[in-house]
Amino acid sequence: MRQQLWLFNLYSRSLQKSGLFYGFPSPLKLQKLYCKAIVKQAIEMADICENKFADEKLSTLVTLSGQVDADRNTLSSLITNSAVSAIYLQGQSADVSRLLEEFSHSSTKELGALDDLIKSENRDGLFVLRGGDILHCAATKVFAFYAKRNDDKRIFYCDIDSIDCKGERHLAEFFPAWNPDLQLTTGYIRTGVLIQKSTDIHNFLHFVIDNQDASALALWLADYYLREVKLSIEHIPLCLVHQTFKYSLQWDRELRKLNNEQFIVTKAEVIGLAKVEWYKETQPLVSLVIPTKNAKNLVQMCISSILSKTSYQNFEILLIDNNSDDPEALAYFDKLVDSEDKVRLLRYPHEFNYSAINNFAVAHAKGEIVGLINNDIEVISANWLTDMVGHTLRADIGCVGAKLLYPDMRIQHAGVVMGYGGGAGHAHKYFPRYHPGYLNRLAVTNNFSAVTAACLLVKKSDFDAVGGLNQDDLTVAFNDVDFCLRIRELGRQNLYCAEAELFHHESISRGADDTLEKRQRFENELDYLQRKWPELIKNDPAYNPNLTLRFENFSIRE
Repeated sequence: MRQQLWLFNLYSRSLQKSGLFYGFPSPLKLQKLYCKAIVKQAIEMADICENKFADEKLSTLVTLSGQVDADRNTLSSLITNSAVSAIYLQGQSADVSRLLEEFSHSSTKELGALDDLIKSENRDGLFVLRGGDILHCAATKVFAFYAKRNDDKRIFYCDIDSIDCKGERHLAEFFPAWNPDLQLTTGYIRTGVLIQKSTDIHNFLHFVIDNQDASALALWLADYYLREVKLSIEHIPLCLVHQTFKYSLQWDRELRKLNNEQFIVTKAEVIGLAKVEWYKETQPLVSLVIPTKNAKNLVQMCISSILSKTSYQNFEILLIDNNSDDPEALAYFDKLVDSEDKVRLLRYPHEFNYSAINNFAVAHAKGEIVGLINNDIEVISANWLTDMVGHTLRADIGCVGAKLLYPDMRIQHAGVVMGYGGGAGHAHKYFPRYHPGYLNRLAVTNNFSAVTAACLLVKKSDFDAVGGLNQDDLTVAFNDVDFCLRIRELGRQNLYCAEAELFHHESISRGADDTLEKRQRFENELDYLQRKWPELIKNDPAYNPNLTLRFENFSIRE
């Protein structure tokens, strides 16, 4: 398959188009699941609407799409909404004037343009909606309820779906909680946002003056994050906005408008999305830790691929020998150290404990950045380390993981989701490499609560700050998940780097958990994870409570 990659990709794409790809439910199945979800959400919204906090009225700003009929439908729906107190329009001046003139005689609500809103003294909440989008009948009350219940939060956004001419809802987009890197790469929050505080409203309105397109809201949120404004933002996991048509948005072009000097924007693998390559003032030393016991062929493949294919050259390799007894492997290790200046060999002559081995190695690491690498990893993309280091150096980023593939080009790892199987699992596992994933999250860099230590980069200072991996309770399984969650408690975001692609020949060297002793050890470690992180297992902020935990495929919860 590697030799005939073009043929494999042709076959895989044909399989996807046929609808036979088993890793994701068919459109018909998804629609049935969403219809059930709509019923559940309607019950929840009905309870909210009975709450006394849900009686607030909101001013609304509509960023016009330029599609006259779509914008007209949005304005008509807002005029008949009793919870909307005032409506303002932002967009091309001709479109704004036309709609204001058309509706001024039929509406008792205050209507105006962006300038009127800027001059207005009303700064107690502004709802932003994109032209062509329709509010759910309970949307304003639900937003008001959340705003009152979470008065420490400043910005609120919701899930969205699409609605056709028959009024049927479909194609739900169930978003994660605030995910800054997903915003940078896709602009996923683009409509249906309540800006609660006057300072944020003021900031947004003056940003919009210079950004009149329908992408203004998405760009503003990206810009707000990039200017190190600590966004206090809350996600409402309910579909409260319905899209009536699909925008054709070249997000990579839009993001370039910010002219931000921290990164370079190029096209992502999926057309219209962005790859963000962060600027590095220096190229710090990276210590790549590779534990092994014997496995000469695997180690040779791993280290040879790193040395020959990696464009980023300021790294050292710490090969940790854990009781190897194969003469061929031992001879290779010694020869490797003698012939390669970048490689150091350390002996760990104790019982296998993955956490302890890595902690031991990191104590000997010279690098500012530490990379935890399995001995069954094989480099594919030359820039894998360049891209991962760029993210790791960011002040608010903790652990950075890669896109790991099985040799047959299916996904082994693309971020870790808490709650899968009652513990944690791999997002989009077994999906074909070319698949964009749910909300394009397989194809672009974005934040997850955890990533796998099969290929993980982290600042050495952060590693030390949390005391490394838990070698007392998690000797084999879930130590990387627990480590990432403790890094997250430092105020960091963990990250899946979609551009860093490597093969992972998973668990070949250690073997499967197929003995009574290994199964018992796994159960004990799963039990520890569940006791230590119950809230995150129950509700992973990088996932969505409307999505399934039975499968690793982002299907809708049944």
